[in-house]
Amino acid sequence: MRLRAWLAVAVFASASFAAQAATPAAAPVLGSEYIEIPGGQPFAPAPGKIEVAEVFGYVCPHCAHFEPQLAAWQARQPADVKLTRVPAPFGGYWLPYARAYFAAERLGVVGKTHQAMFDALHVNGTLPIQNVSIDELATFYAGYGVKPETFSATIRSAEIDAQIKHAEDFLTRSDTDSTPALIVAGRYKVIGAKSYDDLLRIADALVAMERAKRRGGKAK
Repeated sequence: MRLRAWLAVAVFASASFAAQAATPAAAPVLGSEYIEIPGGQPFAPAPGKIEVAEVFGYVCPHCAHFEPQLAAWQARQPADVKLTRVPAPFGGYWLPYARAYFAAERLGVVGKTHQAMFDALHVNGTLPIQNVSIDELATFYAGYGVKPETFSATIRSAEIDAQIKHAEDFLTRSDTDSTPALIVAGRYKVIGAKSYDDLLRIADALVAMERAKRRGGKAK
């Protein structure tokens, strides 16, 4: 009898856990968890992908704290979700680092240098928050195989000017003036998050909503 009772409890507990796991996440709430962006478009559209754009700044300590959690989130996303990082060109000491990100992306080293740049600014103190020079940035990227003259030419190039303008337009259209910020499919901006976990929870819900719309159904 005791064995039967124990088995019954175990089966009930397993069923309850399965039911909880199958419960869909609550739909995001317009106005308190996200806003719609009129005429919004992804920063870097890709066929069949739902873009989650992170607006960030290397000089932003909150972005530095968020980055490991965001990277872990990115690693567990399905194939139809694409994370795009958008450095905020807010001006002043933000701007050289925004240009540096786009230069590193163009040179194919951003995968190696992204976390390292946060560390250089917020952990090791090997780069200054303010008044960084192109020579200092070139020295940093030289540690990852980029010739200083190549980096200097790239960061000053018209292509990087165009990327900065594109980022400025993206931030203006989405009314984004703080970091980190998440924008899903170019159409929905997460607001009202109480923590980084909450920020990602709302983003996940918006991804599910966008996926369902593309499939002509409801979010699951």
